[in-house]
Amino acid sequence: MAKFCLLFLLVLLPLVSAQLRRNFYSATCPNVEFIVRNAVTRKLRQTFVTAPATLRLFFHDCFVEGCDASVMIASPRNNAEKDSSDNLSLAGDGFDTVMQAKAAVDAVPGCRNRVSCADILAMATRDVINMAGGPFYNVELGRRDGRISSASRVGGKLPQPSFNLNQLNFMFASQGLNQTDMIALSGAHTIGVSHCTRITNRIFNFDPTLNRNYAMQLQQMCPRNVDPTIAINMDPNTPRTFDNIYFKNLQQGMGLFSSDQVLFTDPRSRATVNQFAANKQAFEQAFVAAITKLGRVGVKTGNQGEIRRDCSRFN
Repeated sequence: MAKFCLLFLLVLLPLVSAQLRRNFYSATCPNVEFIVRNAVTRKLRQTFVTAPATLRLFFHDCFVEGCDASVMIASPRNNAEKDSSDNLSLAGDGFDTVMQAKAAVDAVPGCRNRVSCADILAMATRDVINMAGGPFYNVELGRRDGRISSASRVGGKLPQPSFNLNQLNFMFASQGLNQTDMIALSGAHTIGVSHCTRITNRIFNFDPTLNRNYAMQLQQMCPRNVDPTIAINMDPNTPRTFDNIYFKNLQQGMGLFSSDQVLFTDPRSRATVNQFAANKQAFEQAFVAAITKLGRVGVKTGNQGEIRRDCSRFN
């Protein structure tokens, strides 16, 4: 019995030590959330792209190596995680937001080299969501920055615009997220843009799940052989507001990606879409629960990883 108890404790201890917690920096950098929020506010005033860019950066980071800021690493040989084809469309404003917030934190005596880039990205993500009209929520902290960042490790780890419900559920389940989490996190498409090249096949091959009038509008904005840098709003109605209109759009056949629209066309997920479309508070509660779970994926804590002095380089 004693041996069993000891074994149980040995198994449990790493799980306990790996837990994130609120107010992690209360003794080392007590004003860190205020400092990050001020930096994010300044950046958002420069350009609204800051909001969707930072949110998308967090999502892409967590899904590959876990939430460890590995996506921030720059490589002179262009073979870091951010250089993967799936990450080339990440907007520079997301990276810049984290870099500016890191500089602001490290400018405070006592905070310098105490706060990880991974935690700054998590806090900045919460702040841009809230500033865009979404919910405010408490961020769990204590992440360390990862020491691995490779483009070759990205493939197959991020959802694609053509995914069906089974593929979406499988990919999110691999990160410990269920179908409701997946649908709620998909609601982040209420802000941000997509490049026309991501939807060309869908809008010109007459996808029957796509609203015909919406398809015609998209064809005008994204003609064949369009400039690949041209981007359009994910939400055609309230593209600068974090709200539940995304789900109302799905009810009208106005999901930009087929991976968006399938959430409504597939009867297994339709009820959740209808719930979120009818009740903004229900969506926000589900989103907060989901992004909190996402923020725990693959985290490095304690003696794992490092606290980078420069978010774009390993120490």
